[in-house]
Formats: sequence, C-alpha cells, structure tokens
Amino acid sequence: MAIKFLTSMMTGIRNKLIRIWQRRTRNHSVKSFKENQKMEEAFDHKDRGVRWVPVPQIIGSVGRYHDFDSEFRLKQNMPSDRLQCIKRAMTAGKLLPPVKLYQIKDEYYVLDGNHRIAAAKEFGLLEINAKILEFIPSKDTLENILYREKSEFNETARLPHAINLTEVGQYIHLIKQISKHQDFLKHETKKPVSFESAAKDWYKTIYEPLNDIIDQGRLIGAFPGRTIADLYTYISIHQWENRRTRNYGSAIDRLISDNMEEFRKKMSNMKDIEYPEMQRRITAFILINVKAKSEFKIMDKLFSLKEVQEVHSVHGEVDLLVKIMLTRDFLSSDAEIIGQFVHGKIRSISGISSTVTLIPGVSKMKKK
Repeated sequence: MAIKFLTSMMTGIRNKLIRIWQRRTRNHSVKSFKENQKMEEAFDHKDRGVRWVPVPQIIGSVGRYHDFDSEFRLKQNMPSDRLQCIKRAMTAGKLLPPVKLYQIKDEYYVLDGNHRIAAAKEFGLLEINAKILEFIPSKDTLENILYREKSEFNETARLPHAINLTEVGQYIHLIKQISKHQDFLKHETKKPVSFESAAKDWYKTIYEPLNDIIDQGRLIGAFPGRTIADLYTYISIHQWENRRTRNYGSAIDRLISDNMEEFRKKMSNMKDIEYPEMQRRITAFILINVKAKSEFKIMDKLFSLKEVQEVHSVHGEVDLLVKIMLTRDFLSSDAEIIGQFVHGKIRSISGISSTVTLIPGVSKMKKK
C-alpha cells in the first residue's frame, strides 16, 4: 500500500512538473504559425518567390516552435549537432539554399530552415535569402485592409524595396503614377515597356529623388506616426495629380516641378544634389513701430520669444529691428508660416502700432 501511494504521489509530482515546464516553454518559445493564422483568419495564400527578408522579422516557426526560445535559440534539451554544422558552414562562407518561410503581414514563420535562422540570429545577420509563401489576413479591420492594399501593390509593382503607407486608399495613386510613367517611357523609347520595368524606373528616378528631398529636410519629425512615403504621396498628389501647387520656398519650388516627368528630367541632370532650402529654418526681419515710451518694455517682450534671435532699437523711420528664425513646415509656404507668427505673437503685443516683414531672397554671411 505504501509503495503504491508513493508511486502515485511521485507520478503526480512528475506530471505537475511537466505541466509547469510546458507552460514555461510555451511562454518562452517562438510564435506558432498556426495560432497566428487562426487569429488573423489568413488562409488564402500567394507565392512571393525568392527574396531577401529582414532576419529580425522572422519570429516564429510552422512546426518546431516548441524547439526554440523567444530569441530563436535552440532549447537546452534539443540536440545541437545540426546547428553547429550550419554555423560552421556560415563561418566558412558556404552558400546555403534559401530558407522557406510563411508570411503573415510583416512577420515570418519558418517552414524549412529553423537551424539556419537560429544561426543567422546568433551571428547578427540582418537579412537572409528566403522562398516566401504569403498568407493574406481576411478580417476587415483597418489594419488588414491597408495591408491587403500594400500586398496588392507589391505584387503589381514588384519593387526591390517596400513602400509603407499609413492611410487606406493611397496605393492606387502610386499605381496611377507608374502607369503614366509607363506610357511616357513607351512614347519616349518607341518600344514596349512592361509595368514592372516602368515601376523600377519610377522608383529610381522619381520616387527616390523626391524622398531624398523630404529626408534631407528632416521633415518626418514634424509628422509623428507618418512615413516618408506618406509625405511623398501627399506632395506628389498635390503637385502632379490635383495641380494644387504650393509655395515651399524658392529653391524647393525650382526642384519640385508641377509635372512628374519634368521633375524626373531635372533630377537626372543633377549629379551631386544639395538642397539648400531643405534646411529646417526660415529667417526673416521685422521692422516695428511702437507707441511712445513703450520701446524698452516691448523689446523685453519680444526678446522673450524663443523664435526671436535679435532685437535692435534703431534710429530712423522705424523704432525696432527684429530678427526671427522659424521652423519650416514643408506643407505650408514660408510666407504663411511667417505671417502666422507675426500676427499671432508680435502684433498681439500691446504697444506695437505697425510692422513690416522682410524675407531674404539671397543671403551671404561671413563665418564667425
């Protein structure tokens, strides 16, 4: 009886320890493809061929998610001979076949090549060559609708790099641009041009140059939650589709033509491009007249404004000369930004009777 009781008790303890271990290993394993597939209702699939995939986005496995921890390291109870062999091959520079991955949105799951992924992550590789089968989420959430639009665009354009937009209904504008560019190239070359070839040329000669202008201006910081691709789409629609030209500053206006192909031609003729007006600062000078005996009080108030760089009391037809420096907003003209500041912060100061704004066209300054 005692032996039977002890056996039963030991079995119970053993089963309890197994359940605890299973819970812990489940919480510290890579993601399961089947669980995410069920959650996303992603059952329709498309073959995306072979391409380079960011290793950090490979976060799960199709059949062996219990064998690797959340960092894709082989668990201690698993044999490591295969992994060591893969690591030696990678260290020796041996060319390995592409891994096979399932994709759901921006996450990838290993169908074949778990040990190669484990080694790639251990070595800190950024990309790995992979054969992709993408599963498309079917739930009609805003995120999924946007993702399906992106997926359809990627399949149609087959660009070397992803274009990430954050608003639904915008990828169609990029498709229209590529179609127009395709017609232009056909007319220019007098030869058939595939949509895929036109897309690659559009990306290299139109999309990337305008992105460079936006990026060099560090404009994305003014639009939290947006991407450079969002700003490209907004600006290009206004300039080339809706014909709603905006004043971005004299040098920028000369760079961004009101015609997409003119912009392409202009960019192709520029070798080492520098964008002087993409600096984020606007300088202006304000000439101010004030009421009698209020000059010094107003000078103090003006100088307390962070945008005001210099305040001078002057002799002549005006009382004060003020130098201001404002932050450029690429989607508004310099005149609009300066006007808002002058009306909102300078003219609202009691005692100011009139202002005149001077905006430099061309400037020369000596280095200090």
